[in-house]
Amino acid sequence: MKMTTIAAIQPALQLGEVDTNLARIERLIREAHTAHRPDLIVVPEAFTSPNVYHRTCRHVSQPVDGAPYRLLTELAGELGCVISGGFLAQRGRDVYGTYLLAEPDGLAHLHDKDQPTMWENNYYRSGDDDGIVDCASLRAIVGLTSGWELGRSRTATRLRGKAELIINGMCWPALPLNWPGPARWWGRREQQAQVRLAQAMPPKMARLVGAPIVMASHVGPITMSTPALPGVPYRTQMVGQTQICERDGTVLARLDYDDGEGHIAATVELAPPDPLDEIPSRFWFLNMGPSVTATWSLANVHGTTKYHALKRLGRHPWQRTEQART
Repeated sequence: MKMTTIAAIQPALQLGEVDTNLARIERLIREAHTAHRPDLIVVPEAFTSPNVYHRTCRHVSQPVDGAPYRLLTELAGELGCVISGGFLAQRGRDVYGTYLLAEPDGLAHLHDKDQPTMWENNYYRSGDDDGIVDCASLRAIVGLTSGWELGRSRTATRLRGKAELIINGMCWPALPLNWPGPARWWGRREQQAQVRLAQAMPPKMARLVGAPIVMASHVGPITMSTPALPGVPYRTQMVGQTQICERDGTVLARLDYDDGEGHIAATVELAPPDPLDEIPSRFWFLNMGPSVTATWSLANVHGTTKYHALKRLGRHPWQRTEQART
């Protein structure tokens, strides 16, 4: 049985501004370390740029050992704590939604998101590792998850009985808030529904796996493009809801949307996992609702088709960068 102090960062990041976002994340990590002296600091996925549908996102992927990797690994060594966070990583002939766990001694663990979410399929492909790592610095088996992996029953199945701690980096934009007429009412209703989902997801996963969980999430307004509707802006919000929960689902600390950018900390007990709830047989263990389900299905097909078509044509910007490097 080990008591571990965890800090989670909730940043408000700018679309496509990789260097600016890296500097902001470094500042927040240092602030969280000074304030809480944690054993672990958790940063969201996509900390180089929010993962949304916009042509700018075609240019934000970085070499797997590039600036985002160096930032987290060097800070882990300097501050003497474990640091995790995710970014779009170029590796081989593809890009992955990679989540990194950096230990102070220089050891780094990588997990690739099992399936891009909706429009994210435009920018990277699925990974196939299990995300289970032995973190010597925490003296624990850690389950790494990225984005909406956290809501899938298959994620709970692969971590159940193994992970003593679950780490998640979340980038969760809701549905549009700016469309006119009935669409505006629908968007605001869905915004409220998705906030409730984001609040419920970490505690439920903790109970399914039987381990404490930390979810670090983006926050703030953002404007993206609307898939299949060129020129139509999609103004929405990153829902926030950064949380640290105990294994029984008790929320120890949380940042809501109105809290804005910041960080929280809590101390959890790391011990052999003790699941409390049965894993549902359906794909999502929560009811995601008809709007999310429909958008998920359509945007997945649209994005996957476009990613592979552009790859065959050599049209991804990172392909030109890779050719220049080789």
